[in-house]
Amino acid sequence: MKVMNGINLKGINKMNKFLMALFLILSNSVFAQTTQAPQSNPLFNFIPMILLFLVFYFLMFRPQQKKMKEEQEMLSKLSKGNEVYTKSGLIGTIYGLTDKVVTLDMGDGVKIKVVRSQIGGLADSILKDK
Repeated sequence: MKVMNGINLKGINKMNKFLMALFLILSNSVFAQTTQAPQSNPLFNFIPMILLFLVFYFLMFRPQQKKMKEEQEMLSKLSKGNEVYTKSGLIGTIYGLTDKVVTLDMGDGVKIKVVRSQIGGLADSILKDK
């Protein structure tokens, strides 16, 4: 083991290796900061969001819009004498009709008024035997 002025040269050799490695690491990180990676097309960053939107549209929004359209069509075709059910579960025959209110005959002379949008559909669809 070589000793010079009380300093172990073997230890200095290890210290030099450590400093050299530290210098290389720091210089590489500085070099990496000054050079930029080639820019990718920004459109590629939006592709996952676009795909997610399309999935939401076809699985959630489109079926809901279709259901609302069918309900509006059914409400526009209501006429006096149709047997209907309400969204609250009442079944009756349409006695009178306005743009916003439907008068239902519940039987035994009982008539109630409900908002037209609360008509769930024709009673035939829930009363028919399966």
